Amino acid sequence: MHFCVGGMMNLKIIPILMTRITLLLFLLLLFNAFTSPDKISAQDTLSVNLADFIERGLERSGQVNYESGAVDIARNRSSQARAQRILPRMELNTQHGLIPGVRSNIDGLPDGQLYLDPNLENDWEDWAIFTRAELNAVQPVFSWGAINNAIEAAESGARAAEFQFEAVKSEAAVQLYELYFSYLLAIEVNRILQDADDQIRQVERQIERMKEEGDASLSEADIFKFEIYQHEFEVNKVEVEQSMASVQRIWNYILQDGSGSVYTPEERFLDPVAFELESYDYYQDLAMNQRPELQGVRHGMRATERGVDAVRAQQYPMMFVGITGSFANTPNRPRQTNPFIINNSNYATGAVGIGIRQNLNFRSMRNDIDRAEIEKRRVTDLRDALSDGIVLELNDTYQKAAVAEVKVNQTRRALSTARNWVRSEQLDYDLGFGDVEQLLEAVQKELELRVELKQNIFDLNKRVAELYKAAGIPVSQLSTN
Repeated sequence: MHFCVGGMMNLKIIPILMTRITLLLFLLLLFNAFTSPDKISAQDTLSVNLADFIERGLERSGQVNYESGAVDIARNRSSQARAQRILPRMELNTQHGLIPGVRSNIDGLPDGQLYLDPNLENDWEDWAIFTRAELNAVQPVFSWGAINNAIEAAESGARAAEFQFEAVKSEAAVQLYELYFSYLLAIEVNRILQDADDQIRQVERQIERMKEEGDASLSEADIFKFEIYQHEFEVNKVEVEQSMASVQRIWNYILQDGSGSVYTPEERFLDPVAFELESYDYYQDLAMNQRPELQGVRHGMRATERGVDAVRAQQYPMMFVGITGSFANTPNRPRQTNPFIINNSNYATGAVGIGIRQNLNFRSMRNDIDRAEIEKRRVTDLRDALSDGIVLELNDTYQKAAVAEVKVNQTRRALSTARNWVRSEQLDYDLGFGDVEQLLEAVQKELELRVELKQNIFDLNKRVAELYKAAGIPVSQLSTN
């Protein structure tokens, strides 16, 4: 009887655990992950491991898909910059219409010399279709490096966007990682709660028997305390059930494939991930070399440097080759043979030449250079700010991971001691000379440590993932085995 009462008293810490789980679920709102229970169809139950859950969650993440669009835009700009190298300007214009022919009053005048007739007239009875095409193209020959620098700037900008995208994916992967283990934590707490529920039922039956037998050791205070524990336990049980339902709804939203299947973790027990804490310097060196934010900023600095060079080059004259061609044809208006006389409705011309283009608005160009220099300094300052933030983040996550690892190990040892304590007190009680209060205290401590151990394991796994992210290590390298 007393064994069960002690187990029941420990359930007062479960609402704290459920609060922490609820806070974690709130962080996952970026996936728009809350759907009503009536939309879940429990046709099939499918198991998914940690790696598959993260991968499928990233595919379904609206934020990740949104950020991928920025990468596509940056790559498009890079392609556009490369296209400026060959014939950056080439235009074709055409005109079409219906015009009358011409009529000369000079007998025997050849069609190619109609320009000699000063009284040439339109022939309103002779109509034909007029067609004209004009082609103009410019090919840069020497631009003082403006084009090549612009291309390098665009390519570096695309690389910077790719690393920024990796940073967003890394953040989302950590949140999915936490959601996966929050499900396992809910399963473990629910399992402990079921054990306590069985114990409560045993206590209830024992109390009823003691009432019937008129046992003098059963006081009214004991009965009142037990009834209060029962009410508190029902609240705790509902909290656990609702937390598990919330996790389940989020899981099915993230992994929904249209089949209405219900997804659960492949593992059924919450265990620490395979992890060995290295020295702080090891993680700091990795962070400074592998963090996608820093790598993106490095490419951003390269982009701004090349951008400044490209803007500077625009101060100098650009040499280019110009190509132009024009063709017109109207059947009822003959082409004239004199090279100085052009019939605008029937002719063909073409030219190729070298030209120089110079922007004379030097004040505007100076402002462009100043703006490019400011952008370069801002990116440099961003690198310094990111480095400072990463060092602070890494220091915080390393400390928390180290403490979390110690908590798990010490809580596991404490639980082993508590179980030995319970067995010793239970044996003394069964032999008739045990202390009931000592037995209750031992059982209470054991149940409390069971829940605390699972919470500490969850915290350890979470802290390790945060440390990996801070060091630039993919959380996919963490194993649940």
